[in-house]
Amino acid sequence: MKLLYIYLFRHGQTFFNRDEKFTGWLNPGLTSTGFKQAKTVAKKLKNKKFQIAFQTKLKRSKQTLQIVLKYHPECKKILTDNRMIERNYGNLNGKTHESFMEKIGKKLLKLDVEGDAIENFSPKKRKELEKFLGREEYKLIHRGYNVPPQNGESFAMVENRVSKFINDLIKLMKKQKVNVAISAHGNSIRLFRKILERADKKQVVKWFIPYDKVFVYKIKA
Repeated sequence: MKLLYIYLFRHGQTFFNRDEKFTGWLNPGLTSTGFKQAKTVAKKLKNKKFQIAFQTKLKRSKQTLQIVLKYHPECKKILTDNRMIERNYGNLNGKTHESFMEKIGKKLLKLDVEGDAIENFSPKKRKELEKFLGREEYKLIHRGYNVPPQNGESFAMVENRVSKFINDLIKLMKKQKVNVAISAHGNSIRLFRKILERADKKQVVKWFIPYDKVFVYKIKA
């Protein structure tokens, strides 16, 4: 039996991440901090081997992968697959976290629908929101797993496309006997982890996906 490896990582910090804005399918590039985080990922993968790399169409995914690939001349194929793109926040794209908190507080947004967008928040910002709303009201968040925000995607919709990507990915790996690297996004990684780690929804929505961590999965060929 041969073991094949998936190396999954998030892009580095973008200007929208830095400025605490919902990014979704918008296309900001990496900040100087984001490039440093990408270099950290590259160093963690320096002594690993993979023959195929995946990216999405978004600049932050491509910029991060480009830095990682400097150490990997053995990787001869780069594929773009938007099933691993970030969650689309719809009307929230480009809006600041502060304005989101204000609208939630004024009941201008539905907590049980838009509330789960706080997975985009940093841990510090989540604590601010919990204090702002109060503990009992904060508990109402994360009930919109299957309900998309206006003009956006629900977690369930992201999970559906990520699941299809995983199925095709594993077939490819087993057929070609290759390791792969994937430069992805916070929410596509969240649902990728949910599927491969068989995690519970309640656990999944509370995760914060770091910018400089590599998730490693083994596939039996």
